[in-house]
Amino acid sequence: MERPKLPHPVPRIPERAEFTRGDPWRVLRIMGEYVHGFDALAEVGTAVAVFGSARTRENDPMYQAARDLAARLAKVGFAVITGGGPGIMEAANRGAREAGGLSIGCNIELPHEQSTNPYVDVSINFRYFFCRKTMFMKYSEGFALFPGGFGTLDELFEALTLIQTGKIQRFPVVLFGVDYWGGLIDWMRHRLVEEAKINLADLELMTITDSPQAACELILEGYQRRAK
Repeated sequence: MERPKLPHPVPRIPERAEFTRGDPWRVLRIMGEYVHGFDALAEVGTAVAVFGSARTRENDPMYQAARDLAARLAKVGFAVITGGGPGIMEAANRGAREAGGLSIGCNIELPHEQSTNPYVDVSINFRYFFCRKTMFMKYSEGFALFPGGFGTLDELFEALTLIQTGKIQRFPVVLFGVDYWGGLIDWMRHRLVEEAKINLADLELMTITDSPQAACELILEGYQRRAK
C-alpha cells in the first residue's frame, strides 16, 4: 500500500538545537550588562528617571518643561537618569547638567541607531531593554513621564505594575501634561475601575501636573517619606 504524501515536507530535526549553542552565551551577555550597570550606578546616590518622546523638538514647550524640571531636581540634590537619547531625554540631561547636577544616560541599541545626547555625564549602553529597565527601577526615587510613545507607556505601566503588586516600594509617578495624559486616566477610571479590573485607589499611584515646580515637590516629598 502506497504511503500518503504529506502536503509539506516535515523539517528534519537538527542534531543539536540552535538554542543550546546561542542561549548560554546570551545569558552571559545579559549578566555582563547587569554587572556593568550596577557598577556604573552603584555610587550615584538619589536619582529621578525622566521619560518622554525622543521626537520632541527643542522649540516644544514640553522640551523646555523637562529641562526646567530636571534643573529643579538637580538643585535639590537628585541625579537625573534618562534613556540618553534626543528629545525629552536630551532636555532632562541638559537641565540637570546646567544646574550642576549629575546627568546619566542609559542608552539602548536600536535598529536605527540612537546616539547619546551631548549633555550626558555618565553613559551606559544596553542591548537588552529589560536590563536597562532594571537600572531605572533600582536607582530611581521617582519617575517623571512627559508625553511619549510606546517606550514611555512601557515604563509607566512597568512602574505601576511593580508598585501595585508590592514588588517594589512605592515611589512618586508623575505624569507631566494634563491635556496629554488626561484621556488615558479617564479611560482607566471609566473602564478599568468600573469593570473592576483595578481598584479606584490604584489611580492614586499616579499624579498629573503641568507644573515643573509641583512635579519636583511631589518627587521630593515622596523621597522624604521613604527616607523616614
